[in-house]
Amino acid sequence: MKFASLIVANLLRRKLRTGLTLVSVTVAFILYAYLSAIRVGLSQGVDVAGADRMLVWHAVSLAQPLPLSYLDRIKRIPGVDLVVHQSWFGGIYQNPRNFFAQMPVDPEPFLRMYPEFLLPEAQKQAWLRTRTGAIAGRATAERFGWKVGDRIPLQTGIWTKQDGSMTWEFDLVGIFDGAKQGTDTTPFYFRYDYFDETRRIGKGLVGWYVVRVTDPDLAPQVARAINEEFANSSAEVKAESEKAFLQGWAKQVGDIGTILTAILTAVFFTILLVAGNTMAQSVRERTEELGVLKAVGFTHEQVLGLVLVESCLLSGLGAAVGLGIGRVLTAAGDPTGGALPVFFFPPRDMVLGAGLGVLLGLASGALPAWQAMRLRVADALRRG
Repeated sequence: MKFASLIVANLLRRKLRTGLTLVSVTVAFILYAYLSAIRVGLSQGVDVAGADRMLVWHAVSLAQPLPLSYLDRIKRIPGVDLVVHQSWFGGIYQNPRNFFAQMPVDPEPFLRMYPEFLLPEAQKQAWLRTRTGAIAGRATAERFGWKVGDRIPLQTGIWTKQDGSMTWEFDLVGIFDGAKQGTDTTPFYFRYDYFDETRRIGKGLVGWYVVRVTDPDLAPQVARAINEEFANSSAEVKAESEKAFLQGWAKQVGDIGTILTAILTAVFFTILLVAGNTMAQSVRERTEELGVLKAVGFTHEQVLGLVLVESCLLSGLGAAVGLGIGRVLTAAGDPTGGALPVFFFPPRDMVLGAGLGVLLGLASGALPAWQAMRLRVADALRRG
């Protein structure tokens, strides 16, 4: 661009003011990156939920168990392809603050239900052979420094063993990764048969069922059929899509999207005022120079473009630096120490952030650019 040197010279006219504005924009976009990652974490994998999966849980509460015998009845419903069960264990590893989900499952159908969990074949076979075997997600394994072959003790206040002990020990036979970036790799899974035969109470009960349908379009029909199958029974159920269930779970802490939008709106409005004030001051200081530019042949549109490009360059550079730093910082992991099962800066939010940087530049430079365009040569030279 032939006017690049002129634009850069204008930005560097007041280095301190330009630097402070650039830092303000950068910090705003770092905050944007963190809030985007927090939204993903609080959504708990909504974006990667299976379109062909649904959850079936007790109509009263998720805390109420369901009979294991429901599994075969659900399998017989037309449109159902696969059914697995899960239960909440609620164990503690070393310290109550070391939270991560632990659930007993039936290994073979469970891994077929969740193909996004990548477990090496040798480790899968070891899990099928080892009654006390368990697998852990990569995030949790790295968090505690676990490796295959470790003995993992969990203390639970819910499930007492037959011998009266509340300490359960599991052999870590596998560590699974996620096929997608948003896959939750924090849970810990172990075998339901070992759990059910070892616990003192609750035998033959499970927490909830996960159902895969043959066609996602059949999900509403299958959900109605499942609800009707157990209507008026001692344990009525509620069936809904996995995505709807996760969205409802996330909304228990509030409307995450609305909360984050409100925060970001306040932040960017403040930055808009800061950047707009910077550009307005810059234009006022260059009134005489703008008059000279028009006197030597610059058109109104060229002056307008110079100011807008200058504003967009300032905000765009701040956005690029902020988004880059934000991506690096969020890639380092959850700053809360594991409270969020998934924590990353989504690529689509990064693209949206780049667009916000351009819009911020246009919005902050629009009024000063308009004033510069309307400036008369005689008035500009007189003010100078």
